[in-house]
Amino acid sequence: MTAHPCERREALLELAGVDALLGDRLVLRGVDAAIRNIVRPDVAGQGQVVGVLGPSGAGKTTLLRILAGLAAPSRGRVLLDGAPVRAGRVGVVYQRCPLFEHRTVLGNLVAAGRSAERAHALLERFGLAARADAWPRELSGGERQRVAILQQLLCGHTFLLMDEPFSSLDPIHKAKVCELIVEVSRLSERNTIVVVTHDIPEAVKVCDTLWLLGRERAPSGEPLPGSRITESYDLIARELAWHEGIERTPRFTDFVREVGDRFAGL
Repeated sequence: MTAHPCERREALLELAGVDALLGDRLVLRGVDAAIRNIVRPDVAGQGQVVGVLGPSGAGKTTLLRILAGLAAPSRGRVLLDGAPVRAGRVGVVYQRCPLFEHRTVLGNLVAAGRSAERAHALLERFGLAARADAWPRELSGGERQRVAILQQLLCGHTFLLMDEPFSSLDPIHKAKVCELIVEVSRLSERNTIVVVTHDIPEAVKVCDTLWLLGRERAPSGEPLPGSRITESYDLIARELAWHEGIERTPRFTDFVREVGDRFAGL
C-alpha cells in the first residue's frame, strides 16, 4: 500500500497565535495551524478533511466556535481564504443536528437553499430520497445528521465544521457518516470539512490530517495552562488516507494505538 500522489497548495484556513480566554482561564494558547488545498492528479474534486482530536476539557468546542466565527480569539487571528473568518461564512453541523420540527425533510432543505430541485437531487445522491416527506422526529440520529449536512451544502458553504458527528451512533451509522463525509469532501476541490471528535478510529478512517489538541506539560510534569495543537499528523504521508478498507489493516491499528497513547497523556 502506497501513498496517493497529491500536492498541498494555497492555505484555505490559517490560525496564527490564537489564544482564548473563558473568564480568567486560558483555554487555548498559541494555536498555530493551516489547512491547505489538496490537489490530486487522479481525482477531479478532492477536498480536505481535518480531524481535531482531544480529551474532554481540551478546548475543542472553543476552537470550533472560533473557527466558525462565533467567538473571537483573545489574541491571534483566523483567516479563511485570506480574510478574517466571520459568522455565516462557515457551516456548522452540531451534535444534536437541530432541524425545523414543523417542516418535513424536504421542507427543511428548501428553507435552507430555496431550490426544491437541488434539494431533491441531494436527497437522491445521499440516499435520503425516500425520507423527503418524513418529519424530523421520524428520523434516526444518522439520518438527522445527513439532513443537517445537506442543509449546509444548500446554503452554499464549502467549509463545514462537524461537532462530534460519531457520538451516540451505532457502528452501522458511524460507517454511513464516514461515507457521507468522504463523499461531501469530494464534491469540490475546495470543500473542507473539520471534524471535532474524541473518536480516534473514525477520525483516522475519514481524515487526511489530524490535529491533536491538548495541554503540554512542564518539566515537573504539571500541565501548562491552555491547550494547543501538540501534534499534526499527515495521514497521506503515512499511507492511511484514501484507502478503502484501511481500518482492517495492521497499519491502521498501530496508528490508532499510537494516537491513543498520546491522547492519554494530554
